[in-house]
Amino acid sequence: MPKTIKKVGVLTSGGDSPGMNAAIRSVVRTCAYHNIECIGIYRGYQGMIEGDFKEMGPRSVNNIVNKGGTILKSARSVDFRTPEGRKKAHENLLKAGVDALVVIGGDGSFTGGLIFNAEFDFPVMGIPGTIDNDIYGTSFTLGYDTALNTVVDCIDKIRDTASSHNRLFFVEVMGRDAGHIALNAGIGAGAEEILIPEEDLGLDRLLDSLQKSKASGKSSSIVVIAEGDKIGKNVFELKDYVEANLPEYDVRVSVLGHMQRGGSPSCFDRVLASRLGVKAVESLIEGKSNYMVGVKEDKVILTPLEQAIKGKSEIDRELLRVSDIMST
Repeated sequence: MPKTIKKVGVLTSGGDSPGMNAAIRSVVRTCAYHNIECIGIYRGYQGMIEGDFKEMGPRSVNNIVNKGGTILKSARSVDFRTPEGRKKAHENLLKAGVDALVVIGGDGSFTGGLIFNAEFDFPVMGIPGTIDNDIYGTSFTLGYDTALNTVVDCIDKIRDTASSHNRLFFVEVMGRDAGHIALNAGIGAGAEEILIPEEDLGLDRLLDSLQKSKASGKSSSIVVIAEGDKIGKNVFELKDYVEANLPEYDVRVSVLGHMQRGGSPSCFDRVLASRLGVKAVESLIEGKSNYMVGVKEDKVILTPLEQAIKGKSEIDRELLRVSDIMST
């Protein structure tokens, strides 16, 4: 018989992303709908170790669906990586009467939840929250769509300056190991070249592409670069290299940084968060554990946490082809 769930704990962990608050709201209100208590755990796993809990009800999550960041805060927890820290966290959950956990975060957060479940047989359900969209088992992670719109808006503004001064701009976007933001935002903003970790464009091809752009009559260009691109140089070294080899270009660099992680979530992310929160709680009620809720082909699905952690999110090869055609 599955364990009867009477109280659910919810936490956010790892890097924040737009849509986390909407997911918290969804978890809390789904619990209320099913007459289950809910507590918010502040500062992720560290707050679990310190017993930093707060009872949450439908009214405590009023007016947060439109807010970026996370009202429950987020923190890296060195203590949770130790058996002693996890034991303390488990004791605090039992003391508070918590029966199951919803973890909103990325693969690091899911790894912590998986280990916690293995040690204490404690029900855990994951909701993917990261702007990088780099988690296996879902087509979209919370915050990805919002980040794309933020990046496209920034590049649109940068293009105004680029075209006014006949400049080449290198725009670095987030994506340590995945080029989803760079590829999609680059196509959406009309970038001339897109550099991503999954594809080693090579310096020679980049120079050749920029020379062709100049020869075809383009007076300004935008190159979007994922921060984890494998071309072998950071964005400022790349600027110096291009200026040394193509002196006709006046090159500027714009690193968008953490502005991509902030801001009010898009409608898509708010709806996605609401759907995933409902599925997470109702899956726990059904006795399921060690799954991540995600969406594929517009259907909410469950993926074993272990697969979500170990699997690799693939770049869309057709989009790469579209990008090549659009840069003509």
